[in-house]
Amino acid sequence: MPEMYEITENTVLAEKVNRYRIYAPEIAARRKAGQFIILRIDEDGERIPLTIADADPQSGTLTLVVQEVGKTTAHLARLKPGERLKDVVGPLGSPTHIEKFGTVAVIGGGIGIAPAHPIVQALRQAGNRVISILGARTKSLIIMEEEMRRASDEIIICTDDGSYGTHGLVTDVLKNVIETQGKPDLVVAIGPVIMMKFVCKLTREYSIPTVVSLNPIMVDGTGMCGGCRVSVGGKSKFACVDGPEFDGHQVDFEELTKRQAFYHEQEKECFARYQVECREKNTND
Repeated sequence: MPEMYEITENTVLAEKVNRYRIYAPEIAARRKAGQFIILRIDEDGERIPLTIADADPQSGTLTLVVQEVGKTTAHLARLKPGERLKDVVGPLGSPTHIEKFGTVAVIGGGIGIAPAHPIVQALRQAGNRVISILGARTKSLIIMEEEMRRASDEIIICTDDGSYGTHGLVTDVLKNVIETQGKPDLVVAIGPVIMMKFVCKLTREYSIPTVVSLNPIMVDGTGMCGGCRVSVGGKSKFACVDGPEFDGHQVDFEELTKRQAFYHEQEKECFARYQVECREKNTND
């Protein structure tokens, strides 16, 4: 039996994208689509929010798909099965609202494909026809294709460079779906802020309800720190407790983009120091 918060799997899915399975039976039993956890690797580590890509209550494991973008995610990528995390807190956030809408287009951009997966599963189980649109810059960055195929009624893949699937953006694919199959009853978009912004711009033109999942800077995950503040419909909301999902047509994406870049220089500096530490450690070993 694994120990609490033990990593039972660390598999590379794509360049700088890893899949982890973590033993956290209480969270695995309670989580719902759209929720997330906050983990801390060690006593001195920062707390980072990660959406739950899947869970297996029988084995007591959570599945996380994580892109290496900074110090903590790079450190996580170096951990091996059998090693343990200091803390895993969750499930956090409000679950995705699931009901029978009719036809739902779920768009996953890049690493956003992972959190889209449990939502697709839940929507289909509720009786919806689910069209999944997966997009990335290039073929090697398309992740969880087989899992999404199993969970969806229809899947369409596109890449910016045309190396796989349709050549173009997810908005091009969505527009084609609307024009050839009719308007879906709901669109769910998860991925880079710029992608979600333009998906919402398109769906607003067609008056299609659209939900986006936001992952702003977050510290405690309980609504106390205010770090994950976003403007929705002219009001301040906290992504950790009010979200992470919101009406995409009400989100102030310009403000969100600025807030996401607020600590960019500090993050770069911290990551650079960590890389130097790793090289020195490897040299000494």
